Parts: sequence; structure tokens; C-alpha cells
Amino acid sequence: MNEKSFIIERIFSAPVATVWKAITNKEEMKHWYFDLAEFKAEPGFEFQFRAGEEGKEYLHRCKITEVINERKITYSWRYDGYAGNSLVTFELFPEGDKTKLKLTHAGLETFPASNPDLAKERFAEGWNHIIGISLKEYLRKVS
Repeated sequence: MNEKSFIIERIFSAPVATVWKAITNKEEMKHWYFDLAEFKAEPGFEFQFRAGEEGKEYLHRCKITEVINERKITYSWRYDGYAGNSLVTFELFPEGDKTKLKLTHAGLETFPASNPDLAKERFAEGWNHIIGISLKEYLRKVS
């Protein structure tokens, strides 16, 4: 990892199996992450989704590169029509009846520096909201 990677860690009051299901089941993901047409936690599986601000959405293209059941999932993350390719990794660590989640988004420096939407600070804002607020609230409801 380098200084361009973004890392966030949070502890959730839910067992690993519950958190794993939330981050790998498309029906659960749509409640806190993105509404994906299809998602399978299998290496080689490709998925895509549109996201961004109104009037400036980006087509995200992702491919799962690694899965260790209930411990780790990694996928590539790039934008259609833009240079750059990054990796998003979710890692889960049991802590009694709680789970520590570590998300690393590496390779942010590969995105065009000329596009402020793809700056590290924007990813920090997005992931802090997605993991720190949306996932936390979702897990509170289901556990």
C-alpha cells in the first residue's frame, strides 16, 4: 500500500457471518451499497454499476480477484472510458461477537489527476459514508 491507498476500519456489533452476507449478497448490498444487477463472490465474476452525482454518473466496472469465505473479498474497480484501475479489498476479523471490517482501496493514484471526482479525498468521503454510516445502520437493523 502507498499513501494513495484509502483504508477505513470499523467494528460492527454483528458476527462475521452476518457482515460477510451483507458485503457479498446482492439483495443485502442494495440496502447499504449499490443496487447491482448481479453479484457472485467468485473469482473471475464481473459486475458493473452506475454511480456518482446527479448528471455526472460513472459506469463502474469491477472483477472479483480473490475470495476467502467469511474473511476477504477483493475486486478490481475502474471506470468505463477513463484510465486507471484500482483494487477494493474487504477483510473481516472476528472480535468476540463483533466483527472488525478493514476496507482498503488501493491504486487510486492510477486515476486521472485532472478529474477531481476521482481524487483520493472523494473516495474517502464516499467510503466513510458507505462503511461508517450506511453499512453500520444496515447491520444494526439485521443483527
